Amino acid sequence: MNENKSKNGKSNSALKKQSRPPVHKNSAKPSGKPENKAKGGAAKRQSGNQNKKRTQSTANYKPNIPKKPIRIIPLGGLGEIGKNITLYEYDGDMILVDCGMTFPDEDTPGVDIVIPDFTYVLENKYKIKGLVITHGHEDHIGAIPYLVSNFNVPIYATRLTLGLIEGKLKEHKLLADAKLNVVSPKDVINFGRISVEFIHVNHSIPDAVGFAISTPAGTVVHTGDFKIDTTPIDDYVIDLARFAELGKKGVLALLADSTNAERAGYTASEKLVGGSFSNLFKKAEGHRIIVATFSSNIHRIQQIIDEAVKCNRKVALSGRSMLNVVSVAGELGYLNLPDGVLIDIDMIKNYRPEELVIVTTGSQGEPLSALHRIAFSEHRQVEIIPGDMFIISANPIPGNEKLVGKVINELMKRGANVVYEKMYDVHVSGHACQEELKLIMSIVKPKYFIPLHGEERHLRKHAALASAMGIADDNIVISSNGKVIEVTESNIKQTETVPAGRVLVDGLGVGDVGSVVLRDRKSLSSDGIIVVTVVIDSVTRQVISGPDIVSRGFVYVKESEELLNGLTEQVCDILERAYILGVKDWNTIKTKIKDGASRYLYTRTHRSPMVLPIIMEV
Repeated sequence: MNENKSKNGKSNSALKKQSRPPVHKNSAKPSGKPENKAKGGAAKRQSGNQNKKRTQSTANYKPNIPKKPIRIIPLGGLGEIGKNITLYEYDGDMILVDCGMTFPDEDTPGVDIVIPDFTYVLENKYKIKGLVITHGHEDHIGAIPYLVSNFNVPIYATRLTLGLIEGKLKEHKLLADAKLNVVSPKDVINFGRISVEFIHVNHSIPDAVGFAISTPAGTVVHTGDFKIDTTPIDDYVIDLARFAELGKKGVLALLADSTNAERAGYTASEKLVGGSFSNLFKKAEGHRIIVATFSSNIHRIQQIIDEAVKCNRKVALSGRSMLNVVSVAGELGYLNLPDGVLIDIDMIKNYRPEELVIVTTGSQGEPLSALHRIAFSEHRQVEIIPGDMFIISANPIPGNEKLVGKVINELMKRGANVVYEKMYDVHVSGHACQEELKLIMSIVKPKYFIPLHGEERHLRKHAALASAMGIADDNIVISSNGKVIEVTESNIKQTETVPAGRVLVDGLGVGDVGSVVLRDRKSLSSDGIIVVTVVIDSVTRQVISGPDIVSRGFVYVKESEELLNGLTEQVCDILERAYILGVKDWNTIKTKIKDGASRYLYTRTHRSPMVLPIIMEV
């Protein structure tokens, strides 16, 4: 495999009635070949018209000018899960596909979210005609407010997706000036010499789409996150027929979701979970039911509500994202909410346990989530009652297994019954497994293949599937964020690299947490800090007070007096030598105190706390 190779802001009501940009449906393209109208009799007069024939032939001649390449630039989502964003360019026209975020890991302590580096996007913002969105998950829309705050790009998405984007922009006070445009599957939007057709796909959130991105150089299919569900909750099956039509016409390249490329077979239908809920709700008769799931999995939430109605239970929601998503989905008609079924979480005390279902966030064990707070008795409204049935309706994302296990253990300690095992079928994936990935390849019939959305192992497994499906190894490119991929009818290659890192968001700060700050945070978390404070006379340069030693997260002071007294002596020696040598620069003295104290502490403890010298002049 080749590895080198509507300007005004809109309210929710605007999603129901809104003028659209120029849209055209699929239509047959002219062949470009002149029609030959010559009749048999004309052939007899050919000899008398030789000069005229040559003149016409010369006038109709068009040189075979090579078409410009399609440039595909993944700026996030390769070699990682989340932070998906891809830039397409043809002949100076650009579009963006998705603009997502990801959550921090153990290497980014204290960070709230991680977003893409928009350096290259902002450098080319006058070429970018629009941002098209596949669906409303955080890893595809979570970074939009941070982009729009710097570049008010027109955004095109389906109704539910745009409703979720509106909520984010409103929270960041950016909605009033946002350029939001509602589209539907089968719509085609023109962006200069690039056109984008929206194609319905199945996923774990409604209104998901893939794209057929057409240029004079050819058509590229970008699936987005998808699976093939023949019995979806909304009865809206993936438009395989349109993908097949594109395959018959000829697809230059396919970029497809790799998340489940390691899993054999097919992804189960979402309706399987509904049957499991029915059985579990019956087993929980007489007890309260608490279901933890992803707030964006609207089909899952619908099945929980439907089963609660059958069992004459009320439904309460916990978690800010859960409340936001259900509110938007209900208002736009993507959730069927019978009158009186939803109650405020503050009202659960007015109902018996057997009359309640609580739907909460926190299926990944996040420390600040509603489920985590319930498990550790930190939730203001929900307190565990022995016999409560907790259903964890999600699989742990890789790396979250310990967090989820910790929550499950705590729930069980408090007398709850916890259902989380795969054997109960309380969760199915929203991503295609191997057989579905192969089916898409077989009907799209791409000349070139580029796996998207996944860690390195997912991309490589997906590439191996493409090779097994008969795509030439030289026509398969495993890329990485920032690599520019150029595609023409004759070849595919990787050229230069553009900026495509990650930007850390901590509170209101965007990008102000860098490697040095993270290093200090890790040091503080692992070895603690020692603060050395000294007061020096600005005239005589003699020590007036101190050195005073403060320890935080390093040792327990009352049991380490000998160690800290020794450290005090070390600092006094350093100050005395500096006085004798006439050192007047405070930064130099601070460096000597830091180095000397660090050496002493490591020699005595084999630990390296952060040493922070503070010198005050009086």
